[in-house]
Amino acid sequence: MVTEQDAIGTLVVAGVGLIGGSLALAARRAGRVGRVIGVGRSAANMQRALELGVVDEVSSDIAHACREADLVLLATPVGQMSALMQAMAPALPAHTIVTDAGSTKGDVAALMRTCLPRHLARCVPAHPIAGSELSGAAAAQYGLYEKRRVVLTPLPESDAGAVLAVRALWQACGASVHEMTAAEHDSVFASVSHLPHLLAFAYVDMIAACPDAARRFDFAATGFRDFTRIAGSHPEMWRDIALANREALLTELADYQAQLALLQQQLQEADAHKMQALFERAREARTGWHQRFVRSQ
Repeated sequence: MVTEQDAIGTLVVAGVGLIGGSLALAARRAGRVGRVIGVGRSAANMQRALELGVVDEVSSDIAHACREADLVLLATPVGQMSALMQAMAPALPAHTIVTDAGSTKGDVAALMRTCLPRHLARCVPAHPIAGSELSGAAAAQYGLYEKRRVVLTPLPESDAGAVLAVRALWQACGASVHEMTAAEHDSVFASVSHLPHLLAFAYVDMIAACPDAARRFDFAATGFRDFTRIAGSHPEMWRDIALANREALLTELADYQAQLALLQQQLQEADAHKMQALFERAREARTGWHQRFVRSQ
């Protein structure tokens, strides 16, 4: 049985892209993993993962790959995890740890309860706070998790050894590991991660629908680039995240719409004092966050 002191003999990564591929590279460089088996739907991406040395072997059959696994990382969009868990359930060795890298945790915990009811002691949901708009095996990089945060949301049934082993794996990749409940996680990340993505997608789609969209895009510069960078993110993944965390997101969207309505009223009334006060509060909060963020890097 894998413990926090042990290297992982065989790591199975389902979804060999930026997140899963980067973990595989970093963990192997740190001496925490012996062999990596990549599982994926795209033969071309699997071949690229082999060519780049991200994985040692590839498979399209998660059940077959899991028979030899000491740890399985589900690094696919959350919407694909149910089918993967159902397929792997009959083949999982009793000692195998199952973790994930999904951006929502309540739904992943529910899927584990439904699909892996006899394996819950070895299940440890997790969320690495790292990424970019890039995807695929070619996006994998050794240092992605250096000084980044990873949140673990263990199940009540998760045994301490499995939690410590997952913690040690991420720490070996350079990450700072934190724990919270699934509900707290989903509330926090609806606010600071999921909502910004929805706003960026909606904003760019709004401009793209304008009759003179090409002209508007021609004159977009650094402000537009910085605000909309995350609209280049993986559409399928973010669709699944939004739907999985829809209750928390609906609350955040309502709050944001109320804030927009307030700003609209201030514009209509030409209330320079209130607008400036709002901008100053936001600037102060953002500056404070950025200073703390830079110190943590």
